[in-house]
Amino acid sequence: MCTGWGEERCTSISGGRRGRGVVLHPWLCVSLLFSALWGQVSPQCPASCQCAWDTATVQCSDAGLRDIPEGIPPETVSLHLERNYIRSIPETAFRDLLHLRDLYLSHNRIDSLASGALRHLGPELRLLDLSHNQLRQANREEFGSTRAKTRLFHNPWHCDCTLQELMETLNLEPETVNGIMCESSVRGMGEGSRWEDPGSQGEHAGQSLVKLLDSGVNFCSLQRKTTDVAMLVTMFVWFFMVIVYVVYYVRQNQAEARRHLEYLKSLPSPRKTPTETDTLSTGF
Repeated sequence: MCTGWGEERCTSISGGRRGRGVVLHPWLCVSLLFSALWGQVSPQCPASCQCAWDTATVQCSDAGLRDIPEGIPPETVSLHLERNYIRSIPETAFRDLLHLRDLYLSHNRIDSLASGALRHLGPELRLLDLSHNQLRQANREEFGSTRAKTRLFHNPWHCDCTLQELMETLNLEPETVNGIMCESSVRGMGEGSRWEDPGSQGEHAGQSLVKLLDSGVNFCSLQRKTTDVAMLVTMFVWFFMVIVYVVYYVRQNQAEARRHLEYLKSLPSPRKTPTETDTLSTGF
């Protein structure tokens, strides 16, 4: 039998006055009380999203979002943000989602990741989908230590040493790894000429990054060679400038010495006076 707040609640719901109301069963009163309390403590679903509390899934697909929504419940296990207009991922976007297992970010306009943007994702993350975006460059710091299966295909990647090191670190999805294509690449030794268009994409443009690495292409080696050549050219230029300065300095000193010698020659030679001559003769 209901007592106290529960009895009043049951009586008011029955529609009659306290003396005429029908007292409900105790289990129904407990259910109503639990529902009232759950409504006060249950997390709120972000605007433009739909939340399934039984599966801890937050569905924000096709919502016209331009940024990562705020107020995502910390208990979220699966987060769908695909097919929106998101351009960047800030560092604190997923800081509180320690239980996240699946993160879908495909078919957006993401072109940059903040340093450590994915660092806060917990070890439970199983899938990270960044396919069909506008990513050109990325490094290991942005992905942190995640070991989730990662999708990076259909992005306009610029293939260089930094991207190569990232690929060697991530757990790429085998089914989609060949779709990681080089839209442009770092230039190697002797590639191109001084008259070539500066916007040239490089000899590896349009090729699969993984297949290039498997064939023996090493972008880190190419980059080091290019850096070494640049350092040698810089050192040669500085050496040439030092030689020119030394030659100029020596010639200037020689010219100053000649002018000083000519000045000394132009001075009248000192002549002996008659008194000095007589004194010398008398002495002998």
